[in-house]
Amino acid sequence: MATSVIFQEQVEIPLTIRSLAEFRRWALSEDFPERGRIDYVAGRIEVDMQPEDLFCHGTLKTEIVGMVSPCVKRRNLGYVFTARSRVSCPQGDLSVEPDGLFVSHEALDTGRVRLIPAATHEPGHYIELEGPPDLIVEIVSDSSVGKDTRRLPEAYFKAGVREFWLADARKDPVVFRIHQPGEAAYVPEEPDAASFQTSAIFGCSFRLDSRRDPKGHWVFDLRDKPLERAR
Repeated sequence: MATSVIFQEQVEIPLTIRSLAEFRRWALSEDFPERGRIDYVAGRIEVDMQPEDLFCHGTLKTEIVGMVSPCVKRRNLGYVFTARSRVSCPQGDLSVEPDGLFVSHEALDTGRVRLIPAATHEPGHYIELEGPPDLIVEIVSDSSVGKDTRRLPEAYFKAGVREFWLADARKDPVVFRIHQPGEAAYVPEEPDAASFQTSAIFGCSFRLDSRRDPKGHWVFDLRDKPLERAR
């Protein structure tokens, strides 16, 4: 009887994993692979071993997280995390490592999100967030189109993530959309006349500008402005 599935000679997934709880135990164990992105989404284990594109993915993620993080720190709103930060939401049946996320002090203080300590239980050491963060950011790759544009947004909405940002720089023009929860799914924000989109959780609007440098590589600028000047 088969006991595991080996994916591309790099990832071995035990066939005993039949629930989110079992996946979380595996994800926090020493047997979990150190490379690649492995998510649990609505009963499915999704494995992506493709390396990040340096400019269509890497520099875009750096710009978004690099812009949001100082904003959060300056206003003492909470914490910003990037890749390899695991989020598990039992109510959404998912456990993922998104490209970026923000969790507010309010979410932690009220218990909407919990910090899961490391196995050593040393003070200040945590390895997972449990519960829906305020913001999740995903950047589309060739190997993750269906997951990033359909399956993950559905799971994040079900889990109660307050805001979802999606960016795609694989082709020109670059796509950047802020989504807010609607009645049954996320609804993209309508850009204003200057192409800024409202972020409810930050109380301001954002616009992603993109251009090619002299060598033909993408350069990104995420710009923000207060809501009172945005509309």
